[in-house]
Amino acid sequence: MPKKGHLGWPARLNIGHWRFVRLLEGGDAHLSGRTNANAGALSVLKFKVTIVLTLLVCAASLQAVGQDPTFRSESNVVLIPALVKNAAGGIAYGLTAKDFIVEDNGVVQGVRLDESVEGEPVSLVIAVQTGRRAPREFSRVAGLGAMLDPLLAQPSAKAALLEFDSEVHLTRNFTGSRDTIQQDLENLQGRDGGAVILDAVQSAVQLLNNTPVGHRRVLLLISETRDQGSKVAKLDDVVTAIGEANIAIYALTFSPSISQVLDTERGKNRDELGGGADLLAPIFMARQALRKNTPKAMAEMTGGEYELFTSRKSFENLMVAFTNHVHGRYELSFQPKDPAPGLHQIRVQLANPGNKTVLARNSYWARGASE
Repeated sequence: MPKKGHLGWPARLNIGHWRFVRLLEGGDAHLSGRTNANAGALSVLKFKVTIVLTLLVCAASLQAVGQDPTFRSESNVVLIPALVKNAAGGIAYGLTAKDFIVEDNGVVQGVRLDESVEGEPVSLVIAVQTGRRAPREFSRVAGLGAMLDPLLAQPSAKAALLEFDSEVHLTRNFTGSRDTIQQDLENLQGRDGGAVILDAVQSAVQLLNNTPVGHRRVLLLISETRDQGSKVAKLDDVVTAIGEANIAIYALTFSPSISQVLDTERGKNRDELGGGADLLAPIFMARQALRKNTPKAMAEMTGGEYELFTSRKSFENLMVAFTNHVHGRYELSFQPKDPAPGLHQIRVQLANPGNKTVLARNSYWARGASE
């Protein structure tokens, strides 16, 4: 089969093929003195050779178009950044590829472990909700910029900032300037009453998909737990986008109802209460508990982490863990053979777990040849 970009062997006409073409054009001098009978035979030969050459060119064209279908997901390799924790919650080091078992739709796969990725630069998108009650959380996340220093201090590391309410706003495209990101985060402004988490995640995935090969792609999502008003992204589209991309989503979320109750106890939201305590907050909390937690589901899909913060201290503790865990993961991978199109379930476990636990992505999306 011709290689990509190759014209195929019919395009490489040797001297014999050239003489056939000259014959068809009547250009060979030694044929010019033939008799009329030979000329008739020559006409038949011209016709046959024309058909043969036409068929050969058509076959070459079809062969070039009909290249082998490819699995369009990161060069046919599924990456699985896996975080292994010990009983105390610390990172478990020293494991090899033989210590991991990876299943794709229940079928055990051959696992590879890339030990050279520890120093890989990070491409980070920070998506911060600024709509609804999010401005009440700004004081709790005030130190975010400084806490990202360990990640952004690496050579070639870059970060981008998205803010979202009822729309997604690209506040800062990828930059290597920590000071610029810090200043942007210090100038967050409250917006309208939306919280389009799905739209924001879709935008972040698109940004990360355009980052250089060899970068760890990370989305840090800071939002409430439920999407409010996404119009561009559909749930299935986001599931597909996340499944195709090798991105880890870390979700640090707040509950509007919980933070409202805590702020009431702390006396920090008197302007919001209209003179009295919000007695409906516990009922609202119960209703919210029955609804889907969008950030948590996304974090689980990608093998990232999900945590709820209620104070500045808890947020800062979670951010310290986040920066440590980004580079504390094992970069596992496997190459699926003829994967069926659609969403595949991944299961990652240890051959001898003991008191260790594994946190890794639980799915990927395989496209069909025609997609």
